[in-house]
Amino acid sequence: MKSYLVSFWRENRKFLLILASIVCFKSAVADLNSISGRSMQPTLLDGDKVWVNKLAYDVKLPFTGISVLALAEPTRGDIVIIDSEVAGKRLVKRIIGRPGDTVYMRNNLLVVNDEVVDYEVVTESREGTIIIEHLFDETYQALLSTQGANRSTRSYGPAQVPDDHFFVLGDNRDNSADSRLYNFIPRDQIVGRSSSVVFSMDSDHAFRPRSGRFLTTLD
Repeated sequence: MKSYLVSFWRENRKFLLILASIVCFKSAVADLNSISGRSMQPTLLDGDKVWVNKLAYDVKLPFTGISVLALAEPTRGDIVIIDSEVAGKRLVKRIIGRPGDTVYMRNNLLVVNDEVVDYEVVTESREGTIIIEHLFDETYQALLSTQGANRSTRSYGPAQVPDDHFFVLGDNRDNSADSRLYNFIPRDQIVGRSSSVVFSMDSDHAFRPRSGRFLTTLD
């Protein structure tokens, strides 16, 4: 058995080393994440594949959540990938509140640190209203639904974000399970940041490629 393993290693070591490097890269450096569901519409669509920069905030040991070096802090407006213990699954949301911020919502009007987040209407339809929110120095789109909306989540707080935690929301405000349901997100559960869609497949139309979304930058 030992001689077989030695022989197998000699014959396949280049392939095995390349495979191990790829797996370590995906675990600790960068990876792709599939978007499933509507919680980040209109920014992200069901079927999008987004690039995840796992070195955006920390250097972590491969295959663990252990940070060995902090590189930067997540900031408001970042789209982050979260390994949520409370939800029991991976989430993709936008950071709205940082540690020490006070977050307050009334009928989807967002207030952070006693400042009302300014917005402007982009389009209105039967499905909902797309707005552009101006969160301090960050600007992004959000969707306010008119059909099937969970109105109980339109109001929240006020609540202060504790140390080493973040308040996150989905851009589809009335159809997102986020900090309003799962509470604040611990810093060590943030996997990385996404700033681009690599490619996209339309699940409503036989998984046709959405060529217009290939290699697009996210706001």
